[in-house]
Amino acid sequence: MAIFITFEGPEGSGKTSVLKEVAKRLQNEGVPIVLTREPGGTPIAEKIRHVILDRDETALDPRAEALLFAASRRQHLVELIWPSLEQGINVLCDRFIDSSMAYQGGGRHLGVDEILTINTFATEGRLPDLTLLFDLSPEVGLARIAKNKNREVNRLDLEELNFHRQVRQTYLELAQRWPHRYEIINAEKSFLEVCECAYQIIIRHLKDNS
Repeated sequence: MAIFITFEGPEGSGKTSVLKEVAKRLQNEGVPIVLTREPGGTPIAEKIRHVILDRDETALDPRAEALLFAASRRQHLVELIWPSLEQGINVLCDRFIDSSMAYQGGGRHLGVDEILTINTFATEGRLPDLTLLFDLSPEVGLARIAKNKNREVNRLDLEELNFHRQVRQTYLELAQRWPHRYEIINAEKSFLEVCECAYQIIIRHLKDNS
């Protein structure tokens, strides 16, 4: 049975790079997977992504931002995630509903449960089967971003340090709330160590669901 796996974490956690590396390894081993991201993943959802993350859209209201994320997520589910799972293809997604709860619910102080309600409507209650949380301090994450000149810098990267601290704290609270699907990985370790840890967790879950 195919499973839905999400990669989560604060800015600079390296989750996207780890996701690509782990996906490549799984594909080389013949594991059926599709690699996608949020916001985005499909043409319509990518257009919404552009609005959400555009550094020039400084007037975007926090509640409007949250609703746009939910709208993008709905389109992503309908067009890509659900069809892939139904075909027996495992889905590896860079961010999903937990990002909205951490960033808009926690970071924007809109409330985790309020954001969950919006997204429960959008997703019909669909949560990931497995969520890997790449945890590290915001100071380390933002320092990594500053050093990486090739990385896309979006509107959320430019928030103050306290915003990013709240995002991390909310992620850790979410992990306590849903311990059955969360696996926390120390993202301050070396890239190879983090990749190996993520890979082993995914392989274990794939075997458990086979």
